[in-house]
Amino acid sequence: METLPTPRDPYAAFRHRDFRLLFLGRVITTFAGQMLNFAIMWEIWLRTHSTFALGLVGLVQVVPIILLSLPGGHIADQYNRKRIVIVMQGVLIACSLGLAYLSYIEGPLVWIYACLLGIGIARAFYDPAASTLLPQTIPPSLFTSAATWSSSAWQFAAIVGPTVAGFIVAVFKNVTVIYVFDAVAAGIFIFLLSLIRGRELALARKATTLESLLEGWNFIKNTRVLLAAITLDMFAVLFGGAVALLPVYATDILQVGPTGLGIMRAAPSIGAILMAFALAHLPPMKQAGKTLLWAVAGFGIATIVFGVSRSFWLSILMLGLLGGLDNISVVIRHTLMLTRVPDEMRGRASAVNSIFISTSNEMGAFESGSVAALIGTTPSVVLGGVGTILVVLAVAGVFPEMREMKSLDVPPVEPS
Repeated sequence: METLPTPRDPYAAFRHRDFRLLFLGRVITTFAGQMLNFAIMWEIWLRTHSTFALGLVGLVQVVPIILLSLPGGHIADQYNRKRIVIVMQGVLIACSLGLAYLSYIEGPLVWIYACLLGIGIARAFYDPAASTLLPQTIPPSLFTSAATWSSSAWQFAAIVGPTVAGFIVAVFKNVTVIYVFDAVAAGIFIFLLSLIRGRELALARKATTLESLLEGWNFIKNTRVLLAAITLDMFAVLFGGAVALLPVYATDILQVGPTGLGIMRAAPSIGAILMAFALAHLPPMKQAGKTLLWAVAGFGIATIVFGVSRSFWLSILMLGLLGGLDNISVVIRHTLMLTRVPDEMRGRASAVNSIFISTSNEMGAFESGSVAALIGTTPSVVLGGVGTILVVLAVAGVFPEMREMKSLDVPPVEPS
C-alpha cells in the first residue's frame, strides 16, 4: 500500500518551546529597536535640522560593526554564546538609559553620539553570538521554517514600531519614554533567554590569531553558494536603493505628501510579510538556487518600474513586490547560513555576513543619494535596477553552484 506524503506543517518551528521564547524575545527587541531608530532620528533632526547630523547616526553605529565584527565572531565561537548575548543586551540597556537621561535633560549631542557608538560596539559582538541561538532551539529540519518566521517578525516590527513611536511622540511631545521602553524590552529578552535550555553547539576553542579571525571569511569564500547568496543580497541592496529616495518621490515626483510617504515606507514590509506567509505554507523549494536568481532579477525589474512610474498605486504595487522578492532572498540566505555553516564556525561566518549587510545598507543609501544628485532621481533608481539585473547575470555565470542548488533543507546523514 502506497504511503501518502506527510502534509507540511507551516508552524512546526512554533511547536518547540525554546524557539517560541527566542521568537518572542526577538519580536519585542526588534519592535523596540525600530522605535529607538525613529526616536533618534526625530530628536537629532529637531535639535539640529542638519542632514549631516542625521548621517552621523548611521555612521557612528556602522563603523564599529565593520571594525569589530571579526573579533566578535571569534569570541562567539570560543565562549558561551547565550552569555555573550545577555552581556551585550546589558550594554544596550545602559546605552538606552543613557539616551533617555540625555533626552530628558537635553544633554550635549556628543554624548548622544557616544551612546550610539556604544550601541554599535555592542551590536558587533551581539550579532555573531545571537546568530547561533536559533540553531540551538530547533532541529535542522526546521531551519527554513524558522528563518521564514524570523524574517516576518522583523518586517512586522518595521511597520508597527515607527507607527507606535510616532503616536508616542504625538502624545508625550518627547522621545524619552521610547528610550526607556527599549531598555525594558532588552531586560525582557534577557529574562526569556534565561528560560531557554537549548542544545549545546560545538565551540572552536582556538587561540586569537589573524588566521583564526579570517577563518569566517575563508569559509564563506570557499562555500560558493553562500558567497553567491551574500553577493546577490549585497549588490541588490547597494544598487536597488529606491527606498532611500522615497521622500523625493513623495514630495516632488508623485506629490503625495507625508501621508503618501508613510504608505510607501510601509509597502515593502507588507509585501515581505505576505511573502513570508506564502513561503511558510508552500511546499519546500525544489529549485532554491534558480528561485533566488529570479527573485533578485525581479527585484531589479520592480525597481526600474518604480523608478519610471508616475502612478501612486503602481508605485505602491512595485514597492510591495520589492519587499516580497527581497524576503525570498533573505529567507534563502538566512537558511543557507543555518544549514551550510558548522556549529563551531557560526559566530565567525555570521560576523562576515554582518559586515557585508551593514556596509551595503549604509553604502546603498549613500550611493542612491550621490547618483541622484549627479544625474537625477529617476535615472538613479532605473540605473540601480539595471545594475541589479547585471549582477544577477554575472553571479549566474560565475557561480554555477547557485544555478544547480536544489533544496535548502539539511541533507539526511547516511548511516555508516
